[in-house]
Amino acid sequence: MGAALAIKLPSIVKLWRDPLLRAVGGLLVFGCAVFVFAAPKTIAWTNRVTGVPNIAAPWVYSLLTALSASWLLLIIAWRNGRTERSAQTRRTTRLVVSVYAAVVVALWVLFALADVPVERIRDLDTYYANTPFMREEILLYLVAHTVACSVTARLVWNWSRTEGLDAWLRWGLRFLGAGYVTNLLFSAAKLTAVGARWTGHDLDWLNTGIAPSAACVAATLVAIGFIVPHAGQYLQERWRVRRRHRSLQPLSRLMRSVTGGREPFDLRATPELRLIRRETFIRDALLPLARRLDDDLRARAYDAAVALGVERGRAQALAAAVALLDAVEARERAQHRPAAPEATRPPRSDGGAASPSSVAPPAPRAAATSAASPPSVSARFL
Repeated sequence: MGAALAIKLPSIVKLWRDPLLRAVGGLLVFGCAVFVFAAPKTIAWTNRVTGVPNIAAPWVYSLLTALSASWLLLIIAWRNGRTERSAQTRRTTRLVVSVYAAVVVALWVLFALADVPVERIRDLDTYYANTPFMREEILLYLVAHTVACSVTARLVWNWSRTEGLDAWLRWGLRFLGAGYVTNLLFSAAKLTAVGARWTGHDLDWLNTGIAPSAACVAATLVAIGFIVPHAGQYLQERWRVRRRHRSLQPLSRLMRSVTGGREPFDLRATPELRLIRRETFIRDALLPLARRLDDDLRARAYDAAVALGVERGRAQALAAAVALLDAVEARERAQHRPAAPEATRPPRSDGGAASPSSVAPPAPRAAATSAASPPSVSARFL
């Protein structure tokens, strides 16, 4: 939960007015607070500092109730998106806040009325399960937690099956759904142990063993659910940048023969900066070649590639590469020709529109040959 909060915190602070980010921030803060203050050592410290036996109980119950409310508020804000909130959304938000705020107030009132003089660090729920007012307090926070878990789990699972979702968001929702279902196991274990005390049985091991373990697993799944979309999209974008940088390498090598130089290189540069530098280098190198591009050759290469069954988008890229290689060779011939300057074609405004990532010398040369060859010969090259 702390890792998820650390990842989300910068955007939460920067865009605090966004209701979705506020809901995410509240959920992660309350989630971390629950685990901090529900730890046995923290419970003992809270009781000792305040001098009130078991006062940590309503405090932890209040944090858990606030966490439950934040789940519902998150779903309300998340499903509403970044559009202007409707009147129904505002009414639902106010209803959730009012109900769970009333539950928190009731928890403290019931604790003030209850008689709980014996400090219990780990098994307070079952130890005081039959104590007046404390019994109602325990039942109240467990019911509030169970209702929030059930509603949130159902909405998240339904949402994860919606068509058109980003793959990373879908996996994040699945982890969130699994976390909320596991949270139901926490409530079920607690309620079963308390109910057993009401009937004179002892199932305290559910309260002290199963419930805390379920809470830890649930928190981990929920945290992963928040991390997966953020980290997944980040890693996917970095991979896309690196892949495009590598795909431009053949064209970059070709442009070195035109300019005699290469793009700037810095070991400390980010992948995005390296990509920008390579693209800029290629565009600058393409400018002097624009006037030598042969539209007729490009059209013949395209027709030949399509006739051989090449997909149209790929055929356009190959045709552009053929025209570009021809322009490079024409430039080299002109530089080594001692005679009068070669008559050149008029400049073209779209000379840089070729798809650079598709240039790989063997394939364009084959396409160039096929553009001027019979089908049987061009088939052999492609």
